[in-house]
Amino acid sequence: MAQARPAEKTDTRSEARAETERLILDAAERVFAEHGFGGATMQAIAVASGLPKANLHYYFATKETLYRRVVERIFTIWLEAADSFETSASPEAALRRYITRKMDLSRSHRYGSKVWANEVMQGAPIIQDYLETTLRDWTETRIALIERWIASGAIRPVEPRWLLYMIWATTQHYADFAHQIETLNGGRALSDAQWQDATDTVCAVILRGIGLDAGGRA
Repeated sequence: MAQARPAEKTDTRSEARAETERLILDAAERVFAEHGFGGATMQAIAVASGLPKANLHYYFATKETLYRRVVERIFTIWLEAADSFETSASPEAALRRYITRKMDLSRSHRYGSKVWANEVMQGAPIIQDYLETTLRDWTETRIALIERWIASGAIRPVEPRWLLYMIWATTQHYADFAHQIETLNGGRALSDAQWQDATDTVCAVILRGIGLDAGGRA
């Protein structure tokens, strides 16, 4: 039997490490979402991930380190969703794709969104520096782009901040208040058709509000 080459072994180890980190982060999202930073414990996260606590500390030395990584991951995912601002040819396409992606993330990363919301509602004691740097810088660049759309007559005049806040609040509602939504849906999670209908509705209301064509899908 041929032995694995050193590069192949390295790749295998890297993949295994990445998969273990993903398991830990997924479990940490759930535990932090349910108990907050103060109520969560490394032991509870270890149990949720199915790993020994020692393994958890090997990857993340402290609970705060793990918590910040969870927050950074959900924010990075949100930033990737906003790539449409740079890659779309028109405001209609950019905003439709952004809203659609944010709705998708509220379904697939419900717990990460809740962690972010809980942290901010507590005054962001752990990630205030993140809000004052990364989030502020990102927001300012999007405000500048929206202002250019307005100046060119592409969309109706609107305060860019309020538009962004509306998109965030509306899309993230489906993650942060998922239990309420499911309760009002007869105790059931929204079906694929319901998610699509909700997404189309959010897109239509926001786009029409700033004078864009609400027809079609992203």
